[in-house]
Amino acid sequence: MLTPTETSPEAEIFDAAAIAAELARLSEVHSGNERELRLEVSRRLRAALARGRAAVEALLISDRHGRRCAERLCAMQDEIVRVLYEFAIKHLYPAQNPSEAEHMAVVATGGYGRGVLAPGSDIDLLFLLPYKQTAWGESVAETILYCLWDMGLKVGHATRSVNECIRAAKADMTIRTAVLEARFLLGDRKLYDELVARFDKEVVPGTTAEFVAAKLAEREERHRRAGQSRYLVEPNVKDGKGGLRDLHTLYWIAKYVYRVREREELIALGVYDPREYRRFRRCGDFLWAVRCHMHFLTGRAEERLSFDIQREIAVRLGYTEHPGLRDVERFMKHYFLIAKDVGDLTAILCAKLENRQAKAMPVLSRMMARFLPRPRHTLSETEDFVVDYNRINVADENVFKRDPVNLIRIFHLAQKYNLAFHPDAMHLATRSLRLIDQGLRENEEANRLFLEILTSKNDAETVLRRMNEAGVLGTFVPAFGRIVAMMQFNMYHHYTVDEHLVRCIGALSDIEAGRAEDAKFATELMRTIQPRHRDLLYVAMFLHDIAKGRVEDHSIAGARIARHFCPRLGFTPAETETVAWLIEVHLLMSTVAQSRDLSDRMTIENFSAVIQSVERLKLLTILTAADIKAVGPGVWNGWKAQLIRTLYYETEPVLTGGFSEVNRAQRVALAQTEFRAELADWTAEEIDAYIALHYPAYWLKVDLPHQIAHARFLRSAAQAGQSLATSVAFPAARGVTELTVLAPDHPWLLSTIAGACAVAGANIVDAQIFTTTDGRALDTISVSREFELDADEARRAARIIDSIERALRGDLKLPEVVAKRETAKTRLKAFAVLPEVTINNGWSTRYTMVEVTGLDRPGLLFELTATLSKLNLNIASAHVATFGERVVDVFYVTDLFGAKITSATRQATIKRALITLLSPPPAAAARRASAAATG
Repeated sequence: MLTPTETSPEAEIFDAAAIAAELARLSEVHSGNERELRLEVSRRLRAALARGRAAVEALLISDRHGRRCAERLCAMQDEIVRVLYEFAIKHLYPAQNPSEAEHMAVVATGGYGRGVLAPGSDIDLLFLLPYKQTAWGESVAETILYCLWDMGLKVGHATRSVNECIRAAKADMTIRTAVLEARFLLGDRKLYDELVARFDKEVVPGTTAEFVAAKLAEREERHRRAGQSRYLVEPNVKDGKGGLRDLHTLYWIAKYVYRVREREELIALGVYDPREYRRFRRCGDFLWAVRCHMHFLTGRAEERLSFDIQREIAVRLGYTEHPGLRDVERFMKHYFLIAKDVGDLTAILCAKLENRQAKAMPVLSRMMARFLPRPRHTLSETEDFVVDYNRINVADENVFKRDPVNLIRIFHLAQKYNLAFHPDAMHLATRSLRLIDQGLRENEEANRLFLEILTSKNDAETVLRRMNEAGVLGTFVPAFGRIVAMMQFNMYHHYTVDEHLVRCIGALSDIEAGRAEDAKFATELMRTIQPRHRDLLYVAMFLHDIAKGRVEDHSIAGARIARHFCPRLGFTPAETETVAWLIEVHLLMSTVAQSRDLSDRMTIENFSAVIQSVERLKLLTILTAADIKAVGPGVWNGWKAQLIRTLYYETEPVLTGGFSEVNRAQRVALAQTEFRAELADWTAEEIDAYIALHYPAYWLKVDLPHQIAHARFLRSAAQAGQSLATSVAFPAARGVTELTVLAPDHPWLLSTIAGACAVAGANIVDAQIFTTTDGRALDTISVSREFELDADEARRAARIIDSIERALRGDLKLPEVVAKRETAKTRLKAFAVLPEVTINNGWSTRYTMVEVTGLDRPGLLFELTATLSKLNLNIASAHVATFGERVVDVFYVTDLFGAKITSATRQATIKRALITLLSPPPAAAARRASAAATG
C-alpha cells in the first residue's frame, strides 16, 4: 500500500485502505445489483486514479526523478489491481472452500512486469491458473478487467495455465519476453514460482543465441520504422534509436542470457562496471522523466518528442537559456547525449555476448558480407592492432597509452581494410579520450591520418560517425565537440548538427562517385575542379556548420575556426582562405537560387561579384548541393537542382569574360532539344507551337520531368477547351502535394490561389510561377502533405482544387473566409521567428525587391500579396520558399506606373505594413513573452 507514513509524499498518491473500505460500503449499498455496483466501483477508482496521477505529476515536477515517477505510477496500479481482486473474491465471488482449480495468481507482464509505468502505458496482466479456466476464475478476471476498462485504462490480458504458458513461450518470442518479465502481484504464489522455475528449466536452456538474435532483429526493425538515426530532431522516446525500448532490450537480453533478476547483478557478473551501470541508471531515469512528462502534458500515450511540446518539457525539467543556446536546445542536446550513451551500453553488452558466441559478428560494409570472415590475425603494418573476424581490435590494453596517435590510426586502418570495429576497441578508445591533448591535436601524423579519413573514397561517413560515437572526433577537433548532439529548434533541419555534418560528407562522397542520381550536374563539376581542391571541399563540408550554437553568425565564426584548423592539416594560407571563404558564403548560393530572379542581369552580377572565380563557383555549387541533400529526406528536389544549375550557368559566363546571351540561347536550345526527344507521340508542329508558348526563362528554370508534365497538362486543357484547368501530383520524395493551375493571367492571380489554399487548410511551402506568351499563367504550388496514403491525399487535394476554382470564378469572398481560419497550426505555435522586411533596389534593373522573413502560417502568402496590392504595388514575380517554420518570400514589385520604389517614405510605409502583418497578435505575443520569462 502506498501509505508508508503520514508525512511521506507517497501518502497523498493512493490510500488503498481507505479505497477498500469505501468499496466495501458500496457493496452493501448496491447489494443485489452487480452491474450498478461495478460501474460505481469504476467511477470511484477512476477518480482516485486521477487524484493519484496528479500527485505523481506534482512530485515529478518537484524532484525530476523519472524512474521514481514510473515506479510510483506502477505501485499505484498494483494497489488498484489488488483492491479490485480482493473486492471481487470477498464481495462478489467468495469461495468458502476453494478447490485446487479455484486458485489463481495475478501476474504483471510487459512494461508493467518491469515495475515501471508511464501515465499512458498499457496494463498487461496474466491470470495464471493451475489447470483450465473455471467459472470462479473467469468471473474474478472479468470483474478486474471490466473495471479497469471502465476506468479508461488500456489493458492487455491473457488467461493461461502454467503448461499453456510454457508451450506458448517456446513457440512465440513475444510471449517468451512477456513471461521473462513476469512479476507476481497477488493470489497463489506457488503458481507463479512454478512458472518461473519451469521457464528457466524448459524454455531458456540452449536458446540464448536464438533469443538474442530475435531481440536484436526486432530492435533493427523498430529503428527502421522510427527513423534509423538516433539524432532525429523529433525523436520517438520509446521506440527510437537510443530510446527506452533499447534499454529494455538490453535488460531482456541480459536477463535471459545471464539469468539475473535485478539489474544490479550485472556488475557482479562483469557485464558492466560500476561507472557504466550508473550510466545505465542515469539514462533510464532521464528517459522516464521525459516520457512521463510527455504523457502528462498531452494527456495521452504520446511517444514522439515533437516540437510543440519540447520547450514546455525543457522548462519542466529546469533547463534555462545560455548564450547561443535556448533552453529547449540545451534540453535536446542532453537528450541526444543520453541516446548516445544508450548506444554505447548496447555495444558493451554486445561485446560480452559475442565472447559467449551468442551474437553473429558484423562487418563494416554490407558488401563485405559475402566474404567469409577470417579468424584472428595481425596487420602487416602494425603490431598494435589485430583483426578478429573482420573487426579491428586492440592487441592489448596499452595500445593507446603507448602511442596516442593510435586513437586516430585505428579508424584509418578500419577504413583502409573495410573492417568493422570490435566493441572492446571502441570501449577502450572512449575510456582513453584523456590522451587526446593539444600535443596530439598538433601531431603531424595524426592530422595526416585524419585528413585521409575525411577525404577517403571508402565510406568516410560511416567511419566519421564511429569516431563521433566513440568521442574521438569531438575531442580531436574541439570545435566539433561543441556541436555534438546539438539540435536546432526549427522544422527545417531533420538531424542534430554533428549528424548533419557527417551526412554532408556522405552526400559529397555520393556526388563524387556518381551515386547521386538527382545531382548529376554537381558530379560533372566535381570532375573538373583542381585535384588539390577536392581536399579543401571535404574540409569545408566538414566545418561549414561547426560554429552553430554561438552568439555570432555561424558562417563568420566557422570561417574563423577554419583559419585556425586548416594549417593543422598542412594547408597553405591560400588553401586555408579558400576553405574559410566557402564556409563564410555557404548559404549564399541557396539563398540567391531560391529567392531571386535569375533572369535579371543585376542578380547575376551581384552574385558574381562575391564569387569572383569559376573555380570558387564550382566548389560552392557542389557544397550547396551536398549541404541541402544532407538536411533531410525530400529537402533536395528537382526544382532546387534546376535552380542551382541555372544560377551556375548564368554566372559562369560573367566570370569568364562577360555576360553571354549566346551561352544562354544555347542552353535554352539544349533544353528544348531534350524536351522534343521526350515527346515522341507529338508532331513537330505541335511541339513547335507549344515551345513558342514559353519564354526562355521557363526552359532554364524548370526541370525536364515538370516540362513534360506541363506540356501534357496544357495539351489536355486545350483539347477540353478549358481556360481554367488544374492538376495534382504527389512527388514521393518531397512529402508535398503539387497543384498546377492554368488560368488567364491577372495581377491578383497569385493572391487568389494563395487565399483559396488557405481556405482549404493547405499550407503553401513552395511556388513556381510562369507566364505564357499568350497571356496565361502556369503556376505550380506545393502544399504540405497531410495524409500518408495517396488516395487520402487525393481526396484532400480535390477539396483544395475546388476551393481554387471557386475563388478564381469569384464564388468565394476570400478576405472574409480566410479571416475565419485558425491563424496557426499547433506545430507552428511552438516557434518564434523575428519578422524582417528588406526593400532593395540593387538586385534588379527594373524592379524593387521586397524580401519578407517571418513565422509561417496558413494564409500568410495570401495576406502578403493582398497587402502589397492594397499598397498600390504591382507584383511582377514572386519567389516563395519555406524552410521549416520560417518563410522567406521575395516579391519583385513596381508602382502602378511601372517604376521602382525609391522614396524612403514609401519604403517605410511598405515595411511598416508588412511587419505589422508578420507580427503575432498581442495575445499571442503576450503568451510567448510569458513563456520566455518562465524559461
